[in-house]
Amino acid sequence: MAETHSLEHLVQALRRLPGVGVKSAQRMAFHLLQHDREGALHLARALEHAAASVQHCALCHTFTEEAICHTCQDPRRDRSQLCVVETPADQAAMERTGAYKGLFFVLMGKLSPLDGVGPHDIGLQKLFDRIDAPAQAPTGVSEVREVILATNFTAEGETTAHVIAQALKGRGVHVTRLARGVPVGSELEYVDLGTIAHALVDRR
Repeated sequence: MAETHSLEHLVQALRRLPGVGVKSAQRMAFHLLQHDREGALHLARALEHAAASVQHCALCHTFTEEAICHTCQDPRRDRSQLCVVETPADQAAMERTGAYKGLFFVLMGKLSPLDGVGPHDIGLQKLFDRIDAPAQAPTGVSEVREVILATNFTAEGETTAHVIAQALKGRGVHVTRLARGVPVGSELEYVDLGTIAHALVDRR
């Protein structure tokens, strides 16, 4: 029965992944054990190494294996701009555009009172400390001049952006929100009305 116990343990472990139910976890487990034992061992080693090595950047809170991530260390980045995103995946999406050259702060979540997620849980104080911190330059003035709120356009993301914007009033920084609009290449008749309405309000 040891084999059955081990298999069930593997299935339960896979179920911890987002969006993975019992059946999906079973398919993954059966595939790895029947067709890709080497891949299973490689996955196990990679997970163990990542769990032991990956930490949060001391400045932007994203994932890194160093105390300060490569983006924060890059002298070519515009240190007057700070883009606030929910997850490292959102940061990667912003980077892929090639249009943003500033720095980031990754919340690692969003405010969700119904789920018991408050300001402390997503490190808002660390964000405010980052903005308030004086630069290392002799001026002693904070480097951050503009905070770009790039949280998702969900109810929780909008709430998070609103709370941050309110908290930053009077701190001497310009707060902007990522614009919403009609996707490039789309036809208006197929775009949802909420997107059209926001695009109209945010028109340039």
